[in-house]
Amino acid sequence: MMIKVNKKKRSKKAMIIFVTIIGIVVLINLVSLIINQVFLRHELDNLIPYGKLVEVNDRNMHIYSMGAGDKTIVLLPGFGVPLPSADFAPLMRELSNEYTVVCVEYFGVGFSDETDVQRTNENYTQEIRTALSKTGFAPPYVLMPHSGSGIYSEYYATKYPNEVSAIIMLDTTSSAKTEANVPKFVLELSKVQQAIGISRIFNPLIVSSVLSIKEVYGYTQQEINDYTKFINHVNNDTIIDQTYRLNENILEVMSMEFPSVVPVLKIVASETAQGKQTGKEYQNAHINRLGKNAQWTVIEGNHFIYHRNVAAILDATNEFLQSKGR
Repeated sequence: MMIKVNKKKRSKKAMIIFVTIIGIVVLINLVSLIINQVFLRHELDNLIPYGKLVEVNDRNMHIYSMGAGDKTIVLLPGFGVPLPSADFAPLMRELSNEYTVVCVEYFGVGFSDETDVQRTNENYTQEIRTALSKTGFAPPYVLMPHSGSGIYSEYYATKYPNEVSAIIMLDTTSSAKTEANVPKFVLELSKVQQAIGISRIFNPLIVSSVLSIKEVYGYTQQEINDYTKFINHVNNDTIIDQTYRLNENILEVMSMEFPSVVPVLKIVASETAQGKQTGKEYQNAHINRLGKNAQWTVIEGNHFIYHRNVAAILDATNEFLQSKGR
């Protein structure tokens, strides 16, 4: 009988401890949620855009430019980059010595507004064209997309080949193969995590790993500070829709014949080229889809090759454009 009583006491005590732990976790998350929504909700309000805000489909889009060269390079960011105008800044400064360089911040990132317009290839293309036109940049452009933006660039060049003199891809997604589908509810969880403030614990580590060695990689303290703030607000409905539609957009581009008049250089990061899923077979399949006027080369680094390899990207750009007479 005594053994049964002890077991009941231990079970009751364990339950109390469990409920207490759960209560503490809930309380911490509630306090964090309140802090994020009340005190930190407006932390971006006083930040000044680096470039110009132009109206596109009744929303503001941020366009940032450097340089005054005869050729215009248009930088298009990969998925989930919080502040492309800061993220691309060292590369922009390097390229601007010889080119006009323009960074387009899509809706949902950086200083641009969010939008409820579907994140399709067609909508991205028209938004890019409108924003560039309104800020005074005339085609033809050299498109320089990173990661998933390679899909929009291929669509743009296919629909308007006269407006694209060349594409220089920075470790872009292949249009010859679909990606793994991410369930939408998983993407929605990122908003919850952001709202609660859990991501604020880890975000500074992410920023320091990619941007903060400013003496070596060329980021200013302002760019680092602004990026650190924007990374706490990057998960929103616009970005979720962009990510969710990736395969849909790949399949659309895959069904289109890429124009042979548009030369393509795909710069692949060494880590990507050595990957099991993204190695030689993956890259060759992509280049074959783009045709005989496309080629790829490898530059040392990871997926974000422009963080640390701006000089190598400039050299590859110059050599490629000169060889193609562009």
